[in-house]
Amino acid sequence: DKTVSLRKDLSEMHEWITQAEEEYLERDFEYKTPEELQKAVEELKRAKEEALQKEVKVKLITDSVNNFIAKAPPAAHEALKKELDDLITNYQRLCSRLNGKCKTLEEVWACWCELLSYLDEENKWLNEMELKLKATENIQGGAEEISESLDSLENLMRHPEDNRNQIRELAQTLTDGGILDELINDKLEKFNIRWEELQQQAVRRQKSLEQSIQSAQEIDKTLRLIQESTATIDKQLTAYLADRVDAAQVPQEAQ
Repeated sequence: DKTVSLRKDLSEMHEWITQAEEEYLERDFEYKTPEELQKAVEELKRAKEEALQKEVKVKLITDSVNNFIAKAPPAAHEALKKELDDLITNYQRLCSRLNGKCKTLEEVWACWCELLSYLDEENKWLNEMELKLKATENIQGGAEEISESLDSLENLMRHPEDNRNQIRELAQTLTDGGILDELINDKLEKFNIRWEELQQQAVRRQKSLEQSIQSAQEIDKTLRLIQESTATIDKQLTAYLADRVDAAQVPQEAQ
């Protein structure tokens, strides 16, 4: 009987739609690791592709039902037509929901990858800061050399906070959705602690270098005064020697 065959096809498609909804849309998903999130994205992509492939079967069933209705008596029309309309509505709704969830999870995955990228970039800067602080730890030299080290440190300290703001916003977006929250909170806590510690060290080193420059400048000034004084005395004594002046005849300081 053609009606029985059509109803069987309709029933099988309804069962597949219900099963797909339960498996991919009705379950509560928790993503605690990147691997779980990535696996969910891949599964939804496959489910979306599978649903699209079912479009051919839905079209064949639709054509078969419509052909049967065109030839069958009116009494057989209504029930089959309703079942077909329900199938088409449920199928379209399933595809729409799968597309929506797949897009959302792909955006979440992209958000996670972007967060990792910003963290990596900021950690590279923190590594540079750490190396700079070590290089200026016991710096030797005059005021000019110390000043160059201070300029180099201050250039690093002028690093914009744009990336840090992006990290904060991306992390908030993900954790608000309960996605990778433990992992993200752990990463952020370590990053923020390191960031604050190095910033504080940099400020202390900046003040220390400024004091070192001041001390070096004072030493340079004192040495210049001594050199100028010595040169004046040397010139005066040389003149005395040239004039064969006896030590007893010159002022006490010259003696």
